[in-house]
Order: sequence, then structure tokens, then C-alpha cells
Amino acid sequence: MYDKLRTNKIAGLLIIGIRFLIGFAFIPSGLVKLIGERFTQLGPETPIGYFFDALYQSGLYWNFLGFCQLLTALLLFTQRFATLGALFFIGIIMNIFTITISLHFTGTWVITMLMLFAGIILIAWDWYKLKPILGLYPTEDEISRYSSSSTKWQITGLVAFIVAVGLLLLRRYYFY
Repeated sequence: MYDKLRTNKIAGLLIIGIRFLIGFAFIPSGLVKLIGERFTQLGPETPIGYFFDALYQSGLYWNFLGFCQLLTALLLFTQRFATLGALFFIGIIMNIFTITISLHFTGTWVITMLMLFAGIILIAWDWYKLKPILGLYPTEDEISRYSSSSTKWQITGLVAFIVAVGLLLLRRYYFY
């Protein structure tokens, strides 16, 4: 079944779409943190506001979180390094999902759960690339049949990432 899915063109396009979608989700929040601005307007009198205020007050750590989110988005957009991006994404989104449950975010846990599910799909898609981590090795047949995304998608992803970041920066600094 994995082989049939992995060689299906429509499934391949859906995977590229998922990579773009979750990459786009990380760009605004990552950019806000990287440039050192607040992520939410909630005040520190609420548990959620207090949590985000504490993260914001940490300074460099806040910027680091933003950098990691942007790097993850970029890796997902490149298609070439999307497996590494999916691994980063799983780590970050599991953290965010746990936070949304722990702080009782109303409804947000559903969104983060779906994002986590999307990350699991991406990991499953590239399972053959991850086999060596567990001491299993993909066969030559797997390596040759499960080709990487075409250069067209790699360029499209890079351009989409640059445009998205550029538009957000333009909006933030020029139209504010």
C-alpha cells in the first residue's frame, strides 16, 4: 500500500500542498518572534497571556523560537530538504500542541492537533529516508522509485517562501 501511495502523482501533489500549507502557517508567527514583537495582545493577567509574555520577555529565546519556525518553513518549502523540515516541524508542533492543551486554549488544540497529524503524514511519506536512523536501510528499488520533487517544485517553493516573508515584512514596516 505504501508503494502504491508513494508512486501516485496525486498523492505526491497533496504532500507538496501539505508542506506548503504548514510552511505558510509558520511564517507569520515565526517572523513576529524573530523580529522581536509580541505574538498576542492578551495581557499577563490570563494564563495564556502570562505564558506568551514570559516567552516574549526572554528576549533571545523568543527570537530563537521565531528563527526555528522560519527555518522549518523554509525547509518544507524547498522540497529538497522537506524531510528535515518535517522532523523539525514535528518537534515544534508537538510542543505547541502540548502547550495548547496544558493552558486550555479554546479550540486551538484542534488546529494544532490537525497540524500534528499533517506532520505525521509527512514523516510517513518519507519513511524510507528515515529508515537508516533505526538501522534499517531502504532498498535500491525504493531509492530509485521514490524520487524527489522536481526542480520546478523546489523553485516554486523557494519563490513562495521569499514572497510570503517579503509581503509580511512589507506589510509590517511599510503599511503600518
